[in-house]
Amino acid sequence: MTETTPHRRRRVQAKRPPTIHDVAAHAGVSRGTVSRVLQGGHNVSPASREAVDAAIRKLGYVVNRAARSLVTQRAGSVAFLLSETQDRFFEDPNFTTLLRGCTQALAAHDIPLVVITAGTEAERRRITPFLSAHHVDGVLLISSHRGSPMVGHLRRAGLPFVCCGKPLGQRGKVSYVAADDREGAKEMVRYLLESGRERIATIAGPQDSPGGVERLAGYREVLAEHGVAPDERLVEVGDYSWASGEAGMQRLLARVPDLDAVFVASDLMADGALTAIGRTGRRVPADVAVGGFDDSPVASAARPPLTTMRQPWDRISETMVGRLLAQIGGEGPATVILPTELVVRESA
Repeated sequence: MTETTPHRRRRVQAKRPPTIHDVAAHAGVSRGTVSRVLQGGHNVSPASREAVDAAIRKLGYVVNRAARSLVTQRAGSVAFLLSETQDRFFEDPNFTTLLRGCTQALAAHDIPLVVITAGTEAERRRITPFLSAHHVDGVLLISSHRGSPMVGHLRRAGLPFVCCGKPLGQRGKVSYVAADDREGAKEMVRYLLESGRERIATIAGPQDSPGGVERLAGYREVLAEHGVAPDERLVEVGDYSWASGEAGMQRLLARVPDLDAVFVASDLMADGALTAIGRTGRRVPADVAVGGFDDSPVASAARPPLTTMRQPWDRISETMVGRLLAQIGGEGPATVILPTELVVRESA
């Protein structure tokens, strides 16, 4: 049976995604203005930037990163390179705090972050070609131990990078952002002394890391200032892990059972030290005062909550990202040292 009124077939066209030209037309500005807004907003008036941002939201415009890379000759991304093993990344809350802060700081510039671990020789071999090929525009280097090959490799690759903490044993100027580890340690030890403590021990961080070296130096300097004779029996060295804090505290109590305070170079180690102290029946802080360093989430969750030195994690993350983007833009290396803050809780 033949239909007397044929149905018309409608062609369904896929909706064309908005382009930079559409954004410019909607915002009432030039294409160049939109491009400058997408690249950070330099030399753009607040009114024009607001109009472009509103047009992007209204139209649902998404940056074509592949096209942008062809024009700018940049990858459009940054690496968060952790020179520690993966288990340390998941154990130590400082790393995830830094990662979150750097991700947020880069999001304001519409730059994605690539997370890379390089804690083993096998991992370093795998990532070396990736970095040498400039698949990222720059690197945020976290936890640079003395002798780490990553600093030298990044230099040879000509890739902009910023270290978290002062890189040890490096010649030539290297960009880094750090908390004032030495002054922070000195403030904590002074606080313990002024609280009436006399036999103050320490569990230092690894001595191939900037924080480990500087915090131990600060501890020793304050004791010397107060005329306290050095006693190496009161010094243990850990690796910033919970287990090393517990083991270090056990050894200290065995050697010097009458110690009445301990400055621990990280909150995670300090939490381990609390467990070791409690196992002996000693009370914190009545018998042994405990001071940590970082003010990580571990500090407030510890029992008792830790008196500690607060590192300005948000400012460290923001400053690292700012310095890296400046280098990518052509500026030279720079160093920034940020102050720490004493946070008094129940452990001391």
